[in-house]
Amino acid sequence: MTINSVWHAGFTVSDIERSIAFYTEAVGLELRHRQEQENAYTSTFIGYPDARLRVAQFALPGGQPGRSGHVLELCEYVRPRGETIAPGTNATGSGHIAFETDALDEIVARMVAAGGTPVSEPVEIVAGINRGGRTVYVRDPDGITVELVQAPSRAEVTA
Repeated sequence: MTINSVWHAGFTVSDIERSIAFYTEAVGLELRHRQEQENAYTSTFIGYPDARLRVAQFALPGGQPGRSGHVLELCEYVRPRGETIAPGTNATGSGHIAFETDALDEIVARMVAAGGTPVSEPVEIVAGINRGGRTVYVRDPDGITVELVQAPSRAEVTA
């Protein structure tokens, strides 16, 4: 028995429409599918009786999707509403999603214009397997951490 692939990463958001705009227009993902879920199956597997969710699934533009067809799923809990947690990555249970890009500065600028908040300026990766690349964390309007990585050229990696 093995894990075959990543199905998707998922995060809870406060406003699905705002998040769809952010992840399509600023980050550059493609909206693959959206739906409302209000059924016994969903309530059972997420552990909230009588739940109602708004869901959006995103694919990489021109990318090779896995079997699920998407890499990111965002859910707005209409019922029950949850609490907003403090943004950050050092708390146990927190997470982030990382995307590779060849246009790091351009995407950061679009994310900021759409309500994102950089944790720092983009920095050069000076050690490790990705030495020679650049990276930055940007928090989306809900505080979800999005990592952007501009990978080094192959020549820099092998040097």
